[in-house]
Amino acid sequence: MGRVIPFLIRWSPLCLLAALWEAAPRLGVVNPDSLPPLSQVLVALWGLAKSGDLLSNAIPSLLRLVAGLGLAVMVGVPLGAAMATFRPVQVIVAPIARALYPMPKSALIPVLLLWLGLGDASKITLIFLGCLLPVLLSAYNGVRGVPVRLVWSARGFGCSRLTIMREIAIPAAMPDLLAGIRSALSLSFVLLVSSEFLMSRDGLGYLISFLGDGGAYAPMFATVIVVSLLGFLADRLYLGWMRRRLAWRG
Repeated sequence: MGRVIPFLIRWSPLCLLAALWEAAPRLGVVNPDSLPPLSQVLVALWGLAKSGDLLSNAIPSLLRLVAGLGLAVMVGVPLGAAMATFRPVQVIVAPIARALYPMPKSALIPVLLLWLGLGDASKITLIFLGCLLPVLLSAYNGVRGVPVRLVWSARGFGCSRLTIMREIAIPAAMPDLLAGIRSALSLSFVLLVSSEFLMSRDGLGYLISFLGDGGAYAPMFATVIVVSLLGFLADRLYLGWMRRRLAWRG
């Protein structure tokens, strides 16, 4: 019973939101044509799942997300660490990062559509570019925050710069780095859906746009719920893995 009450309190806002969503269209507070009751949305969700439309569009979306985010991590971590360690790299990369950071990444959609077309490359590139900066900056700040005494001690034992980076700097920067990747993970869902709205023939973002243009609002909202649930599940799974990796911190 001691665990049940905190659980109910924790999820009560969502239950209240679901109840309001169901009641508002039925009571005429909002137009049910533009916001169907939640029960109708859930029925539409079952229909999308049963027909296979949901799965056939979710798979390419998730593959694009994993590819774009994975590339951002593979490039951003070593590049951010190099920025913090090697002055020439910082001189070259830092101005570019400062110029690109405030720019809305969705502004690149027309350019990527022109250059790369409607294929997977345009979506993956947008996710990669949008997620690269949070990963790069978290790696940079994490490595810059490594205690100097650890580096001096390693140099005193004759360790090379590459060894210090691999064995000391990256592990010590892990809290900042993993937090940056978590931010990039949430951003990747936003970039995925926005890119599929405008330059895709499949995917969850395309499905939302297609259903909305056709006036099928119940399945449209069902797809939005699926995207939200996928994002929430991905964040929870990553957070659990992140806590296990940082368990040594106590």
